[in-house]
Amino acid sequence: MGLLSFLLGIFGFGIGIPIGFLIAFFIFVHSDATEITDPIIRPNDHEFDTSSVLDVFPEIPLWVKHPDYDRIDWLNKFVSDLWPYLDKAICSTARSNLEPIFAEYIGKYCIRSVDFKTLTLGTLPPIIHGIKVCETNENELILEPALRWAGNPNITLALKFFSLQITVQLLDVQIRAAPRIVLKPLVPAFPCFAGIAVSLMEKPEVDFGLKLVGGDMMAIPGLYQFIQETIRNQISALYLWPQPLEIPILDGSLGAIKKPVGILHVKVIRAIRLLKMDIFGASDPYVQLSLSGERIPAKKTSVKMKTLNPEWNEDFKLTVKDPETQVLQLHVYDWEKVGTHDKLGMQVVPLRSLTPNETKELTLDLVKNTNPNDPQDKKFERKESEVGKATEYGAKDLEGKHHNNPYAVVICRGEQKKTKMIKKCRDPIWNEEFQFDFEEAPLKEKIHIEVKSKRRGLRLRSKESLGYVDINLHDVLHNGRLKEKYHLINSKNGAVQVEIKWKAI
Repeated sequence: MGLLSFLLGIFGFGIGIPIGFLIAFFIFVHSDATEITDPIIRPNDHEFDTSSVLDVFPEIPLWVKHPDYDRIDWLNKFVSDLWPYLDKAICSTARSNLEPIFAEYIGKYCIRSVDFKTLTLGTLPPIIHGIKVCETNENELILEPALRWAGNPNITLALKFFSLQITVQLLDVQIRAAPRIVLKPLVPAFPCFAGIAVSLMEKPEVDFGLKLVGGDMMAIPGLYQFIQETIRNQISALYLWPQPLEIPILDGSLGAIKKPVGILHVKVIRAIRLLKMDIFGASDPYVQLSLSGERIPAKKTSVKMKTLNPEWNEDFKLTVKDPETQVLQLHVYDWEKVGTHDKLGMQVVPLRSLTPNETKELTLDLVKNTNPNDPQDKKFERKESEVGKATEYGAKDLEGKHHNNPYAVVICRGEQKKTKMIKKCRDPIWNEEFQFDFEEAPLKEKIHIEVKSKRRGLRLRSKESLGYVDINLHDVLHNGRLKEKYHLINSKNGAVQVEIKWKAI
């Protein structure tokens, strides 16, 4: 019985399953299908109206709005993974480059120390929202990325004035920029381009937080907008296309990348016998220092007012990249409050003439430029090349309030000369000639002539002015000679007879 039941079970299972599938198939084929209704389509007027689209439009990546921009999520992923290491590398480079600059200000303006208390770019990397590659017929490659950075940096600078420490903190930086990066020229040497030129296609948007001694400076009314607009205008004035920031990568021989190889210490001690540039025969000199081939601003000494023999004793540090080809450029200028500064001369020192780790003291003769055949260099040498002669014939109708013992004082470029004094005379005759030597034609100079009276002995009011006149030398230079009678200023009827001659030697 047990064997029989087992065989019947296997037979029933094998026959029942195929019959069941067959019955289910006929039921599915001959059954009526239920009615299919169309889906309900709702308008998105409330979810994405015009104002909502305009609000999110700036955040839409450029590869969505412009077909010529490519999506580069792979590059953003690469930067994101590498950002912790890039942060440390960038901050280390910035610290090493800025510390020598900070060191120049120590000791000036009562500053005792300047240092970074914290320096990190945060954990959020910049994002490239698309990039466009432009093809040209030139030997160059043009890239236009859309860069945005909403970072959380923490940059704290500590300045110590006397015993007071002031901290300045920069944080919460947001930048939106559209730079154009030009790699040119393309060369058959790694990294295959000799330089990078970066310019901005539109004004950048910059936003950040600034704290001074813990207080939020951006909370001051009007300061936030002023700083933002100032930064945008300054950056735009420097780097808005077509003005590029050029970064040389390879030198002219397509050799190694230029890197700093040393520091040049320069001490500007003094200058002697500089040219007289001011109307009273003095100058306001300062020295400008730079290394050839550098694009950083030149360093300057302080301005020494009204002197032809200034003393500075100021130290400077310059970064050297190629001591075989670079030269130290020294330019001396006469400072002017308004207008361009007059050039007093220049000189250069080739770095290859210096020995490392050895101090060398140099005395340099100033020239107009480095061309030895330039005849204009002669006027920067202390030689007498122009002669002016002033002859005081006499004066008439002088009126002193207390006495009439007249004599004349002649001043030109700070050099002063006097005639003899004639006692008790209202119409003196001197017939004296004075000579003034010039290194160049004084087109803008004047001769100041003042008639004075002097009482002999130690008495009150021993000297008094009887009048003066200023004579421009411009007419004398063109005519060669000028003989005139001039009415004295601050005198009722007084006049002086003068003859001025000009001669080039």
